[in-house]
Amino acid sequence: CYQICHGATVRAGAGPAAVLRGPGDEPDLPDCSRAAEQLKNNPRHKAYLEGVSLRQLKKFYGLLKGHLGGQSLAESLEQIRQEETIDPEEDMNKLDDKELAKRKSIMDELFEKNRKKKDDPDFIYNVEVEFPQDEQLESCGWDVESGEEI
Repeated sequence: CYQICHGATVRAGAGPAAVLRGPGDEPDLPDCSRAAEQLKNNPRHKAYLEGVSLRQLKKFYGLLKGHLGGQSLAESLEQIRQEETIDPEEDMNKLDDKELAKRKSIMDELFEKNRKKKDDPDFIYNVEVEFPQDEQLESCGWDVESGEEI
């Protein structure tokens, strides 16, 4: 048996439908963040995985999980892409704490990826941008002045 994610095991010779089973025999496993962290921090593998990001390991575990679950590579990659994409129309007030934390983590990673640092070759200090005023500005419901004074 091999441990894959959160206590799930893979039994040698088991078919794809019976491969992934975790505590309580849940059919679907949660994300493999903890398993990726354990692998990366394992002293036995640490030297080999030093240059591999935690995000890459999570993606690898997701691909492995999909393959063992009978998905094609394209299906697994699409599922991972959907999990790593933020829907701007999604109401995050309706998410539970775990899902909200996951979305915030994705946004933090995207921010850090796009952030300009002082050491970057294309870093410009004090960028000023002029926005055109000749176009009609879009109004928002919360921005409309009402007759009531606060």
